[in-house]
Amino acid sequence: MEIDFEQRKTHSCGELTAKENGKEVFIKGWVDRRRDLGQLIFIDIRDRKGKTQVVFDPSRNSETHAKAGELRNEYVISVRGTVGKRLEPNTKISTGEIEVLADELRILNPSETPPISINEDGGENEDIRLKWRFLDLRRPFMQRNMLFRSKVMQETRKLLSAEEFAEIETPILMKSTPEGARDFLVPSRVNPGKFYALPQSPQTYKQILMVAGYERYFQIAKCFRDEDLRADRQPEFTQIDCEMSFVNAEEIYDTFGGFVTKLFKNVMGIDIPPIPRMTYEEAMEGYGCDKPDLRFDMKMVDFSEILKSSGFKVFDSVLETEGGAVKGIKAEKCADFSRKVMDDLTEFVAGYGAKGLVWLKVTENGLEGPSAKFLKPEILAELQNEADATVGDVIFIIASTRKVVNVALGQLRLEIAKRKNLMKKDQFVFTWVTDFPMFEYSETDKRWSSTHHPFTAPLDEDVSLLYSPEYYFARAKAYDIILNGNEIGGGSIRIHQAGLQSKIFELLGIKPDEARLKFGFLLDAFKYGAPPHGGIAFGLDRLVMIMLGLDSIRDVIAFPKTASACSLMDESPSNVDSQQLDELGIALKK
Repeated sequence: MEIDFEQRKTHSCGELTAKENGKEVFIKGWVDRRRDLGQLIFIDIRDRKGKTQVVFDPSRNSETHAKAGELRNEYVISVRGTVGKRLEPNTKISTGEIEVLADELRILNPSETPPISINEDGGENEDIRLKWRFLDLRRPFMQRNMLFRSKVMQETRKLLSAEEFAEIETPILMKSTPEGARDFLVPSRVNPGKFYALPQSPQTYKQILMVAGYERYFQIAKCFRDEDLRADRQPEFTQIDCEMSFVNAEEIYDTFGGFVTKLFKNVMGIDIPPIPRMTYEEAMEGYGCDKPDLRFDMKMVDFSEILKSSGFKVFDSVLETEGGAVKGIKAEKCADFSRKVMDDLTEFVAGYGAKGLVWLKVTENGLEGPSAKFLKPEILAELQNEADATVGDVIFIIASTRKVVNVALGQLRLEIAKRKNLMKKDQFVFTWVTDFPMFEYSETDKRWSSTHHPFTAPLDEDVSLLYSPEYYFARAKAYDIILNGNEIGGGSIRIHQAGLQSKIFELLGIKPDEARLKFGFLLDAFKYGAPPHGGIAFGLDRLVMIMLGLDSIRDVIAFPKTASACSLMDESPSNVDSQQLDELGIALKK
């Protein structure tokens, strides 16, 4: 029987070992490297599984050797040959013990000289990489990223399915509802003048699924937000979206804390200890932000009581003002910071509203620094004791409003950690942040809005606050899961009672007619036996980025957009012809 050489493939380019010595094999892939030594021609053939060295020897087959002389990088080829052991193994690759002695070669497709290097990092800027993304994706680095992402997605489905979550898809074309960012709008040709929106999240649909009795839902969902971009944001992104009925916050923490620990164990072989929790207030007061990086310590210490009436005008004037605070951090083994570094750090915190930075180095003789002379010895001793600082440490102190102090010190903490290389990418530290505020004040709109979304339930003990003038102090049954200073997931227990939901709409300035217009379908659903429910959504792109120790989610998305929301490869967004616009009833402003 004649062999169809063009179709047959017995092994990938990354799986041959000494066990196959002497066997005839058929392998296919791309020419990764070519080395012509005259008598012998060596090529590395590559596919997504790895590389195999192929030897073309004229004494074995002169015709095949001659054809190998035509090969160049990125030619697609098929090789038939016999596996042999290398005289000098290459320990850097999985197939390094063997080589394939070629008997037949087919050039399946030639290639022009690629504009970027495939088998090494050519150092191109990101725009060049995105322009030639179909070549960039061939690189081993990018293939590793994409295949790792695939593994995370497959494991996610296995883990959630094992917990009896049903995978259900929700619409991509939906009603435009206010969820915090601008919607991407899609005009309807068959309904002139009307628009769909692309979902910012499947939020309303997954709540309706709970009303419909599905109890446990998940979806690896595409989401869309028309907002300004940065390294970890894209106009379209992917969520692991989940919802549960008859659930409280404790069950959410147990279920999804268990999910991430199993995910890391099954995908990376890493054991994650039980995930601790802190409230939003504890996070802000201790770390200056609601997504604290706990790979290192440097927790903030409140020195306000110690420094009250200290005689140092810088501190006294702040503490005499309502809302003033004096707080600090202990930076271990930072006494080697030069005066220039201290000046740089002072300028750094000024960017966050701090008017100055006091620093005190811990020496054998106690605390020393430019401000030490203004403080009594007993106060300096108390500061050192309260900070639990030892010789070689530095105490940094900021005095201002509590908000400015928390933000500036929180950023200083991160800056020092960068300078001291404390943010280890192979270390994974989680925490839950809970009890977020229900409302946040918008300086732009001069009104209170939902911190998360208007369907978030308040803490039971704070419900009464909603009926008082100080409603904005109410806390929510909302939570984020934080990994290495990044929010990788967030959610809440939802409101499922019509009366409470109406009250929240009232506090947000959403009138009954407006609520009916925007959320009528959800409000109707709540009238027919809505169960208590809650959920969470994980940012898949960001999670995979952190697991791989990368700095940009663009390296874990096959076809990402630039910072200006453009795709350089296929040149989208693009103009459309006037006939398409006419069919949609759209005219462009000049």
